[in-house]
Amino acid sequence: MTAFAIRIYQSAAGPLLMLGAALSFTVMNVLVKIIGPEFRVWDLAFYRFAGGFAILVVFLGRTGNPFRGYNIPLLMVRGCTGSVALVLLYGAIRLLPVSTAMVLFFSFPAFAAIFSFLIFGERVTPLGIVCIIAVVVGVTTLFEFRAAGGLMGQVFGVLGAVFAGLTVTLIKALRAKNGPAVIYLYLCTMGMMVTFPAYAAGPVFPWPSDQLAICCGIVISALTAQLLMNHGFFYCTSLEGGVFMSMEVVFTAMVGIIFLNDPVGWRFVAGSLLIIGSVLALNIGHARAAQGAPKG
Repeated sequence: MTAFAIRIYQSAAGPLLMLGAALSFTVMNVLVKIIGPEFRVWDLAFYRFAGGFAILVVFLGRTGNPFRGYNIPLLMVRGCTGSVALVLLYGAIRLLPVSTAMVLFFSFPAFAAIFSFLIFGERVTPLGIVCIIAVVVGVTTLFEFRAAGGLMGQVFGVLGAVFAGLTVTLIKALRAKNGPAVIYLYLCTMGMMVTFPAYAAGPVFPWPSDQLAICCGIVISALTAQLLMNHGFFYCTSLEGGVFMSMEVVFTAMVGIIFLNDPVGWRFVAGSLLIIGSVLALNIGHARAAQGAPKG
């Protein structure tokens, strides 16, 4: 392969991997929404983590210790924060229209910018401050303080975004020396530990066959999305990746509105535009700043 072809591949690999991850996450979100109401958040999360754990241990175990990685304590912490974010996201999807849940959850890049400043001391630009404020305004616009279930779902969506922002920030310190499969394996391992007590208190088993197929679809789509996303971060920064991963909101909202009859009121339109527009501006601004920064 020529040097030119290698550069073309590297420039295209990141966007293609991230868009593939966004599509796979969209499939997972829709399956979580349509599975029977008897399934609790704990059931769905545990099956996702246990299924991913089993698949990865089988494949990674063929070449040695599947848990071999760099900075194990941080991998475990990232696994805990990521699993909490996932449980909160599933809760939001089950209680809200899937399009609204995803818009709230995808305010996480604003929280990632805050955590990057607090943990790594990364400077927040004036554009970043404006975008963070706009995200807060967008989230406030989406909130409707009425129905208990809806309010709880909205709280889950925002708290999930907070934990997802922390998780994305921690991935920045892990991806350089850990492969995408190892990062996801630790997420599945810690996720199983977090969700098992609540799951074991009253497990719901995926049967008949259509429910089993949906649970398998959740496991496979989640595994595919995580591996694509984690691998994509080797070809682009977390901020650049966030731009492409934001398409998950668009894909999921389109499915929810067209096929699941999600409501489209002024709150949804205004809040979505503020959040998605601000997230894109935040990521693009940081990516340009990083490209213009001196090397070395």
